[in-house]
Amino acid sequence: MLKLLPFNLIKLACVRKLTQKCSEINPRPAKRGPYYPEIQNVSLKARQQNNAEDWHKEIYQVPTVEEKILKINMPRYYGYKVVNFSDTKTPYNALPVTQHYTRTVREKFETPITGFTEKNSERIFTAARKEAIEAVEFSYDYCRHLARITMCTSVDFVARERHLSQIVVEQLNRALLKVLSQEYPHLSEVEIDYNPRHEAFWTVGGVQSTKNVVNSKNGCKWQMKEAKNSSDRLIQYSGHPYVCLRHQKQLASWKTLPESNNERLSKNLPRFKYDVRCLGYNTKHQHATNIPGHWPCVNEQSFPFLSIHSRAHLQNRPNSYGKHDTQEALDALAIKASYSLLLAHASYNGFNTYNDLTYPLNTQTIITNGQEWSFYEYQLNTLLMHGYNEVVNPKVNFCRGSPALSLFSEVSSTGKCVGFNDETFKQLLNFYANVPKLQRTMEELQPFVSSRLSEFKNSDQSDFIDKRLKHLTSNRPRHLELPEIFLWEKLYKIDNKSRPMEAKRRFFERNINPWRRRLNEYDEEFVPKPLRRNGGKNEAPNKIKFYP
Repeated sequence: MLKLLPFNLIKLACVRKLTQKCSEINPRPAKRGPYYPEIQNVSLKARQQNNAEDWHKEIYQVPTVEEKILKINMPRYYGYKVVNFSDTKTPYNALPVTQHYTRTVREKFETPITGFTEKNSERIFTAARKEAIEAVEFSYDYCRHLARITMCTSVDFVARERHLSQIVVEQLNRALLKVLSQEYPHLSEVEIDYNPRHEAFWTVGGVQSTKNVVNSKNGCKWQMKEAKNSSDRLIQYSGHPYVCLRHQKQLASWKTLPESNNERLSKNLPRFKYDVRCLGYNTKHQHATNIPGHWPCVNEQSFPFLSIHSRAHLQNRPNSYGKHDTQEALDALAIKASYSLLLAHASYNGFNTYNDLTYPLNTQTIITNGQEWSFYEYQLNTLLMHGYNEVVNPKVNFCRGSPALSLFSEVSSTGKCVGFNDETFKQLLNFYANVPKLQRTMEELQPFVSSRLSEFKNSDQSDFIDKRLKHLTSNRPRHLELPEIFLWEKLYKIDNKSRPMEAKRRFFERNINPWRRRLNEYDEEFVPKPLRRNGGKNEAPNKIKFYP
């Protein structure tokens, strides 16, 4: 039976008045029609692109620099399959590949670099010239004395040239800093790295898919149309320059924003759509590392000022490559070395190959064997070149350089420097005298970084991230090797199902792909009770993983 409860008409009238007043204060918007959600493309390619963009947003939202590097490496426990770029290998016809993979426009010096002013220039030039000649003579004399002592019978010309140019560069750097520091105070503030470790990781689009990928897609009817589409290629650079100078302030840009944002130049860039292994490059599995020669730190000289690289490996190139091959190889080496150094520095400011720069970065690069010197300037404007950004992105990077210039003709048997070239030496002085002037605020410098590892209140979390990052960047092999399919398994278990009664324990029998293993998928570390907080009460027995 329905029971009716009495209600107060006065209260009902008050509620009606209140609703009327609320509607008068905040009137509801008039309905202009039904609301329909956005129609989304549910094709495979669109879903893959949306998943990639979501992952890039997750990297962008990670608060610290260290966690961003770990986040990029999270999908692969054994590392990515990358193209191995280095400063010790420059194959034939490497310049178009390097320009495509770094999105770089090559230019020549129209006017000499201005850094060495006329103020007291004659006095400084004379003193620096004297010190430089003494440094060259000392370096050659030391190498000859060392060769007499060691009495080495086997001659490795590449190693000998690298050793000699290393000594010449270090002595010249010491002499120039001593002479110029009084007139140019920024040279007394630089941080010097000897044989630092430079590594950089980035993604490039617009490359043809490999044969195994094409064959795999042709085996599926719903992927046949996309079998020959271009794909992304992962690049890992590693290099060890002779000397690298860093400063707290940034070098000024020599290209404006309209000049950098040029669709015509971006469309005219060289495109190398083939597999780079056809040129002589090799691939390997490695974690994505970005190292500019030091660890992430806020209060230190973090901007690249000058780096000097070796060209010893170029002497093994045959003459059949052509008369312009050496210059093209030098340009390719300077482009990939400069781009990788600036990319590694940008990663310490929160940028990466998936989150683009908000301001340009500049550096100076020298490639030398002690006698021949090539001078380059590089400006990094963009890092986006993966996927459709390879076509859509209008920004380009710039590199301008000089041909190989001789600093001196020879060092005679008596130990005297003959034919010292003053014009080449002035070019070297211009690089050292180029004053870095740009100094940005922390918000402008690191717009994508919202926290610091040292600011974490949880010491366990900061220690965990710091140890994992250093172990990751060390590139040490895993303590357990990658699972392998033996030949007899390929014959009797995969190609011919001849062992049906055997227990299926192997990874390929359980549909497990070891390459898809994530970075945090490993056995947890047990913590004994005496080492736990509060005597182990109400605490998990295993260590907590603080992966991003």
